[in-house]
Amino acid sequence: RGLTGGESVHLADWPEARDLPADPELVAAMDVAREVCSTTSALRKTNNLRVRLPLASLTVVTDASAGVAAVADLADVIQDEVNVREVRVLDDADPAAAEFGVEQRLNVNARAAGPRLGREVQRAIKGSKSGDWSVNSDGVVTSGGLVLEEGEFTLETVVGAGEQAHQATATLPGGGFVVLNTEVTEDLSREGLARDLVRAVQQARREAELQVSDRISLTVVGDDEVWEAATTHQNLLMSETLAVQFGAAGAGTPLPTSAKTANAHRSDATLDGDRTVQMMITKVSR
Repeated sequence: RGLTGGESVHLADWPEARDLPADPELVAAMDVAREVCSTTSALRKTNNLRVRLPLASLTVVTDASAGVAAVADLADVIQDEVNVREVRVLDDADPAAAEFGVEQRLNVNARAAGPRLGREVQRAIKGSKSGDWSVNSDGVVTSGGLVLEEGEFTLETVVGAGEQAHQATATLPGGGFVVLNTEVTEDLSREGLARDLVRAVQQARREAELQVSDRISLTVVGDDEVWEAATTHQNLLMSETLAVQFGAAGAGTPLPTSAKTANAHRSDATLDGDRTVQMMITKVSR
């Protein structure tokens, strides 16, 4: 209603596709962004890194045909979706890609090149394996001093021996790689715990049958890690849960009991690492 002035979006007609401007480049970029997000999520799962745990960085290594610039334009979308603090997009030809051990590999198709090159095909194969090959600015591939024609070779982007600790790499379906920084620092762990706490408070709000717009007074009691996460990320916790009053205390501190808190909703939850947290929520009148 606030957007259109109409009675309800649920009563509005579906928009006509022909009335919307076509943007094939944006569609292609979004396809790659979805691949990046899906592949990164799979890496998180493989490495037991829950989605609410923020990570430092994700590097997307792709080729020019995939639209490096277009993907870079969607870096903020990818960043939010996979919960990383930085998204870096590189062309696989960029020297910086070597930092991750990313390199190109030439494979000569002997069956396709053999009829044209005859015995010389072995020379081309040897060149591809020894590194005696190149691609010029026009895309012409030469191996062992022999120019190869389209269909006689394939170029692969692979991760070589340069792979480092604290990073996980996976191939993108459309070509290229994602490199996820898997190092969990104390700062990242603390923020992840705060986000787990947000989820627990939201669940407690539902149990208390609060309306989505209801403001609350929130008290949290947990161990030292929970207390530190809650106080360090107090602004995040309060803004996400609509808390206008907030208090936190360490383990062993009892939740307040008084006439003012008689109608408060009290709840226990288990956070990551089997940490137990106690919460008290009171609706605040505006």
